[in-house]
Amino acid sequence: MRAELIDGKAFAGKIRAQVAENVARLKSGHGLTPGLAVVLVGEDPASEVYVRSKGKQTLEAGMASFEHKLPSDTAQADLLALIAQLNGDASVHGILVQLPLPDHLDSDLVINAIDPAKDVDGFHISNVGLLGTGQKSMVPCTPLGCLMMLRDQLGSLSGLNAVVVGRSNIVGKPMAQLLLGDSCTVTIAHSRTRDLAAVCRRADILVAAVGRPKMIPGDWIKPGATVIDVGINRIPAPEKGEGKTRLVGDVHFDSAAEVAGAITPVPGGVGPMTIACLLANTVTACCRAHGLPEPTGLTA
Repeated sequence: MRAELIDGKAFAGKIRAQVAENVARLKSGHGLTPGLAVVLVGEDPASEVYVRSKGKQTLEAGMASFEHKLPSDTAQADLLALIAQLNGDASVHGILVQLPLPDHLDSDLVINAIDPAKDVDGFHISNVGLLGTGQKSMVPCTPLGCLMMLRDQLGSLSGLNAVVVGRSNIVGKPMAQLLLGDSCTVTIAHSRTRDLAAVCRRADILVAAVGRPKMIPGDWIKPGATVIDVGINRIPAPEKGEGKTRLVGDVHFDSAAEVAGAITPVPGGVGPMTIACLLANTVTACCRAHGLPEPTGLTA
């Protein structure tokens, strides 16, 4: 029997509907409109598409969207000045600086200049520390989306063996912290793990976030496991025509789907959840800024 497909697109739609309900409630009950500011430096085509999508979905949820597009040769001092201005703007509840930044800019310095309470990407060192010590923080959007899908699929995660393949600061490490917070037994594996196949086969929950196309085959997966594929890799697709590409995950989908109990596809799995969780984080930040109860079901 093939694995159940976890439809990230449909689930993200539900999250966005919940966000819109909470936004409407904040507007009518408190006269508040959550606001998200996105800063884009330079003209990276993938980033431009992503920023457009964020802006569109922010407005569709009834929120205020502030876009700041800066030339690729923007000086670090000017970028930091803009962030300081947004930190002080009461109508802005969430600030996101689109990565990657041009090489002459120090990403860590820029991210850590954002007010941690407005850091809806969850990358500020304070939020990393708060998450790591089990305190209230802003949680990175992609791991938060994965956690929401796992809870929806499995209910309680308590006591399950979870393996996270990948140790990035953006996905792997925060994902492990979130799973620990839900009482999983967590292993962080990576490209240098000895006998990675055996480690993966122990997992009731397998989160693949390593950035290598189709790296994890079906025979690495425990029968009935839930597989969350965070990978987004472009590979050549000559069958579509010369120079064409297609998206694949870090998991070899066809062989994995024969073994797993449930699996996210690529595309249409984790991807749509990332922006939905960005909107959710902005609503959460707005509620926290005004001492209001946080929305249920939209936080870790």
